[in-house]
Amino acid sequence: MSAEPDTHTDGTPHGASKLQHPPGAPDGSVVLPLPPNVPRVKPSRLARWLGRAILRLGGWRMVGQLPDIPRAVLIGIPHSSNWDGVWAFAAKAAMGLNVNIIAKESLFKVPVVGFMLRRFGVIPINRNAAHGVIDQAVAMIKGAEKFWLGIAPEGTRKRVEKWKAGFWKIAKNADVPVVLAYFHYPDKVIGIGPAFHLGEDMDADMRRIREYCRPFIGKNRGTV
Repeated sequence: MSAEPDTHTDGTPHGASKLQHPPGAPDGSVVLPLPPNVPRVKPSRLARWLGRAILRLGGWRMVGQLPDIPRAVLIGIPHSSNWDGVWAFAAKAAMGLNVNIIAKESLFKVPVVGFMLRRFGVIPINRNAAHGVIDQAVAMIKGAEKFWLGIAPEGTRKRVEKWKAGFWKIAKNADVPVVLAYFHYPDKVIGIGPAFHLGEDMDADMRRIREYCRPFIGKNRGTV
């Protein structure tokens, strides 16, 4: 009896989905090229090599296209595992893309932890400040020539029926688009784009973005 083939008749590997993803990098790289106006980190060959190596070892690749915009809110969907952070930081390092994440400032009081968080682009924020987390985040974006803020709209690794609205409020008040970054574990794909330009109806925008994300499957649960 012959062994079962490694791929389906259409060429997709067994265990992979048949979701049609946008193309990846033109040169066949596992990561996408950066357009000229996005924020970049200080060039580091070691960091980029390490990021690419981690993605290759894990079997991951990137697809889509980074929008050529200097300021944005980047949302990661779906967030169901700590592994999401591993692949996200590997992709970020491999591209040299500067995406900042906010975290409570108490985490930075431990010297080694604070140093490492800053190295990974995490910024301390005072959750008890009178002007609030959203206003602080908006000020960060508006105060920089180039600034991408990364947020997980689900706010937890568990499945939620309703996303937290913070990312929408930050993007709306900062007058920047929302850029999607998605994980699709069956195909080990990290997708980037499109950029969603927000309207005046928050609920309608949230439904539109969530509907776009519905086909994507996380590590520990189904779609968003």
